[in-house]
Amino acid sequence: MSWNADLYKNNYAFVFQYGNNLLEWLQPQAGEHILDLGCGTGELTAQLAAGGAQVTGLDASASMIASAQRTFPQVNFVVANAASFSLPEQFDAVFSNAALHWMLDKEAVAARMYQHLKPGGRLVLEMGAKGNVASLLQALEQAMQRHGYTYTPFWYFPSVGEYTSLLEKYGFRVQQVLCFDRTTELADPENGIIDWFDMFGDHFFENIPAEKRTAILQQAQEALRPTHYRNGKWYADYVRLRIAAVKH
Repeated sequence: MSWNADLYKNNYAFVFQYGNNLLEWLQPQAGEHILDLGCGTGELTAQLAAGGAQVTGLDASASMIASAQRTFPQVNFVVANAASFSLPEQFDAVFSNAALHWMLDKEAVAARMYQHLKPGGRLVLEMGAKGNVASLLQALEQAMQRHGYTYTPFWYFPSVGEYTSLLEKYGFRVQQVLCFDRTTELADPENGIIDWFDMFGDHFFENIPAEKRTAILQQAQEALRPTHYRNGKWYADYVRLRIAAVKH
């Protein structure tokens, strides 16, 4: 997927701002070696580094990493695929915020995270859970069908049992789990749903002409107006899965 790093930072800063709370689960210590997996534009990576940790930020998007390097030149960033990366060190902790649901080869990602942790190392993550943005996706699917197109699911939003079982399969011991609803305000008060799909759902429209895309998005947004537009603001129905685990 091609990412618009500027749009991400300007309109979707909540992605890394909500991640500040996840850092409390990590409890990073000065001098620790930490891998930020799916680091995006690097705000949380830099925050970890500012606390004295030795941090590497890794992301598959070259545009996201380029933005991170421009903003935080003192931090180490790497362009790599989470399902196949190989770094020359093991880490005290792997941290991942709002990224793992993009990584469809979940088995390979779990194996890589385990391989890159020291024995006793920590994994702290948050990702989209089962039911995340379900109403947005349903509205999009219905609008696409009205125009003769097929909706194909893209993200990996697992249940608690599904993802904890995956981690256990690869050798992790799960210590703490939280699954929760988090209604999330969108930045654009006029076209919040359209803007959200422009940022995160470009892959749904790869073979759809631009004028059809516009019509589909407008119809999806209007279908959601009665339930997702309140007091002049658009909201998305996020469901989050947060896990802390250790490597045996």
